[in-house]
Amino acid sequence: MEIEDKFDVPEDYRLPDLTGLPGCDETAGPKSHRLVAIYFDTPDLRLAARGITLRRRRGGLDPGWHLKLPKAKGVRREITRPLTPSTKIVPAELADLVLAYTRGAPLTPVAELDTRRSVTHLRNGAGVRLVEIADDRVKGTVLGGEPYVERWREVEAELIEGDAKLLRKVGKRLRKAGAVPAGSASKLARLLGAARGIPRPRLARTAPGSAGEAVVGYLASQAAVLLAEDPRVRRNEEDAVHRMRVACRRTRSALKSFKGIVAGTRPLRDELRWLGEVLGEARDLEVIRERFARALDGLDEDLVAGPVRARLGSDLLDDEHEAHDRIREALGGERYFALLDALDDLLATPALTEDAGRPAASLTAVAVRSWQRVTRAYSAAQAAQEAEDPGERATALHEVRKAAKRARYTAESLGMTELAERAETVQEVLGAHQDGVVAQRRLAAEARAARRAGEDTFTYGVLTGLERARADRAHADFPEVWRKTAKAVAKLL
Repeated sequence: MEIEDKFDVPEDYRLPDLTGLPGCDETAGPKSHRLVAIYFDTPDLRLAARGITLRRRRGGLDPGWHLKLPKAKGVRREITRPLTPSTKIVPAELADLVLAYTRGAPLTPVAELDTRRSVTHLRNGAGVRLVEIADDRVKGTVLGGEPYVERWREVEAELIEGDAKLLRKVGKRLRKAGAVPAGSASKLARLLGAARGIPRPRLARTAPGSAGEAVVGYLASQAAVLLAEDPRVRRNEEDAVHRMRVACRRTRSALKSFKGIVAGTRPLRDELRWLGEVLGEARDLEVIRERFARALDGLDEDLVAGPVRARLGSDLLDDEHEAHDRIREALGGERYFALLDALDDLLATPALTEDAGRPAASLTAVAVRSWQRVTRAYSAAQAAQEAEDPGERATALHEVRKAAKRARYTAESLGMTELAERAETVQEVLGAHQDGVVAQRRLAAEARAARRAGEDTFTYGVLTGLERARADRAHADFPEVWRKTAKAVAKLL
């Protein structure tokens, strides 16, 4: 993770005195380095277009391969790997992490940056480095095509162990001495922007304040989340599958809810459903494995019989790893790339209807209709309570939950926070019921497998009883939750 500020400075710029800042007791340096970095991208600069840099750098304190990715969970991330002998072939792991952006196109050298760097550190009394000041004199060369060379100077202030307040004070002194905030996000962006221009993701032009602008903007924000989470999913980082799956669901829900604004999205919705299902298998296994672990930890040890922890723990974890393998396979396939291309095309050239030109406030009616679907589903569920088949009753309640989730996503997309929270309440209570039902089914399957293996199945019965009690409690609580929620929503709408 990098937290830094960049500044453009003239050739005759003099670094100001940086002593006396809060917490800074001394400066160390300057120390000089020469850094030579070769940057890789597709021929049409698909990485640069998304603000991604991939380089092989030698010299300095951190030689190696560096991949800087867009923000995910609010943080821009850098992944490093040691130098490899080849200067022309990107390590397979890093090439895989940018597949959502390259979509299989080859990665080739596009630029070289030769930097003479002078580094000064601000340290506290214990010698801990707080901020690094890098004074760079750069020679940039565009590789391939017409030759282009540019020289410039810039200064970077990077936070090491200090805090954001200190970084702001450092920036203030640098600016006071004549530095100005950098006009480009990176050295590479400056060089390529001047030499050939960097393409940007296409986004449809819509009327300011219109329904079309609101919908396309929301879809673009979810597409950005999906892409940003892709490398994290490939690395199996915490919560990444969940966040990518939610982005799929929100995008698909918006396309369905706002089909009166953007037409012809059924094929893309179907593909988003497919991707959500691919992601869902691993996510569901993760959730239920953690659920069973908590339940087992809450039991007295004399109630835990046989190798139940292994079957509900490590065995499920093995299944989860296999599901992650299937995710990685899907994310490297042409079907996934085609989905991303279709999403790009939608954002660039959406089939906007006449209603897209109406004021954004008109979209409130869509949120109202979404909630009306929840009430109709609830009425159907009430009728199903009289049915003898428990499966029919569970299915009816699941339909209420799905309708509530869609209503929540629709309200969130329109900034209708209170309505979204009310819909989420319905979703969560019914989710507790549904999770209990699913857990019971899984426990029954695992108990059958344990019985065939000659294992003691007592604990599976104990866990099943607990899950049934949780599901029944959620089912019993729901009518009162619905009554309060419906009353509150009536006042909102």
